[in-house]
Amino acid sequence: MNSLGPSTMFAYMFFLLFPFSLVNSAKDTREDFLQCLRSQNSNSISSFINTPNNPSYSSLLQNYTQNLRVRPTKTLEPLVIIKPKKAFHIQTTIICSKKHGVQIRIRSGGHDYEGLSSVSPLPFVVLDLMDLRNITVDLANKSAWVQAGASLGEVYYRIAEKSSTLAFPAGVGLTVGVGGHFSGGGEGMMMRKYGIAADNIIDAKIINAEGKIIDRESMGEDLFWAIRGGGGNTFGVVVAWKINLVDVPPVVTVFNVTRTLEQNATNLVHRWQYLVDKFPEDLALRIFVRRVNSSQDGNTTIQAAFTSLFLGRVDRLLPIVQEHFPELGLTKNDCIEMSWINSTLYFAGIPNGASLDVLLKRDPQGRIFFKGKSDYVQEPIPKNALEEIWRRLYKMDAKMAELQFTILGGKMNEISEFSIPFPHRAGNLFQIHYALLWHEESIKEINWHMKWIRELYDFMAPYVAKHPRTAYVNYRDLDLGTNNIHGNSTYEEACAWGLKYFKVNNFNRLIQVKATVDPNNFFRNEQSIPYLDHYAG
Repeated sequence: MNSLGPSTMFAYMFFLLFPFSLVNSAKDTREDFLQCLRSQNSNSISSFINTPNNPSYSSLLQNYTQNLRVRPTKTLEPLVIIKPKKAFHIQTTIICSKKHGVQIRIRSGGHDYEGLSSVSPLPFVVLDLMDLRNITVDLANKSAWVQAGASLGEVYYRIAEKSSTLAFPAGVGLTVGVGGHFSGGGEGMMMRKYGIAADNIIDAKIINAEGKIIDRESMGEDLFWAIRGGGGNTFGVVVAWKINLVDVPPVVTVFNVTRTLEQNATNLVHRWQYLVDKFPEDLALRIFVRRVNSSQDGNTTIQAAFTSLFLGRVDRLLPIVQEHFPELGLTKNDCIEMSWINSTLYFAGIPNGASLDVLLKRDPQGRIFFKGKSDYVQEPIPKNALEEIWRRLYKMDAKMAELQFTILGGKMNEISEFSIPFPHRAGNLFQIHYALLWHEESIKEINWHMKWIRELYDFMAPYVAKHPRTAYVNYRDLDLGTNNIHGNSTYEEACAWGLKYFKVNNFNRLIQVKATVDPNNFFRNEQSIPYLDHYAG
């Protein structure tokens, strides 16, 4: 596992070389930290603290770290897991962490790609927000207050409880925590109509590095701008978000049409790239490309699955697709009409007819080894490059590789790239998400799979956005570069990854906000916005 930066790897090797002294040091630090918490919280301490001596500690740590590639080890596990019930518990954690030199890693769902919410090479505690999950829907004002530990599924469920024609434009991962999702932007199936999740946040409550609770009015517009897409664990702990709810029709239409290479998939994927400005904003059409066994002869082939949400009925959808994408051959039988809330189950792969109660489940998902990367595409990829991608997918050991092409355009073209830190707006045709999953845990297997996806990413360089090559911060990728984890990164070090996520103007503004609100760089991780005394720009 070679995704950690040089400074992080040095700290990790230090742990390996001097385990005994570090164990004793960690034990002492833990006791000092716990004593501080007890002095602040008295009798309430046991209700939200989990130490390695608690039976629940191991399951909390392991089960909610979804990516086995970055799972915690004895040298990279938290001193304590804190599950706050109230904002006061977070304030106390911040005060005691600062006093005893302990880092905080914030977790709301455990889906972070590089495990930064669950591991650290320095002494740290996990602040697990999953018990802060209250959701209050205000129908009259078409808004809701959502605590940061709520899952997307819970948000969707609580909105649907109140209204069948209101919704929220966010992602399809139902167990993803809103704390991380909103902090990084929050792409989803309705972003061509309403923008991303962070575009629809109208207020927030955050606990800053001084332990104070502030809202939009008291934090100021610069910090409010930064927390909506600037990445998590960098400016403070967001306790709750106020979101603007959006209108959806009583009936929407979905479809999932699959085509193999033998069914003209290459030409279809190539043609799809030219449709971003032709489809109305009510229509989102993603493509999932993966290797499958052919239904005709059982041989391996490449399949493209065209997956769509249309905010309207099928009789309005069909003429649009037949006019602009007749090659797909979409028919009425391919389409399913349903409510918007049921479409959230459909895109999560939950069988039709399942109870909506599944949206409330927070059980750990199937944990697996995983590496993800991302790109934004500004010019159509030529057919010969697509065919090379297919060739790479045929490699025997890349059985669980998948590329997701997500169409942009619509409302995304109308929102300024400077409106929030998320800059991937006009000029981008679509986003590519590269995902590789595997089961084997040997170093050999990990290295092989990491090599495969990195080589594919390198191959794609000529066909994606340049100067900078851009990426989505919620698909965190430490291959892009890392901070000095001890907190003294240079501007050049930070730009290696920061410009890819935010582009230069937004990144420079994020650095300015960081210097104002967290000058001691208390909230930090391998890719948090750094504190810099000065920077070029």
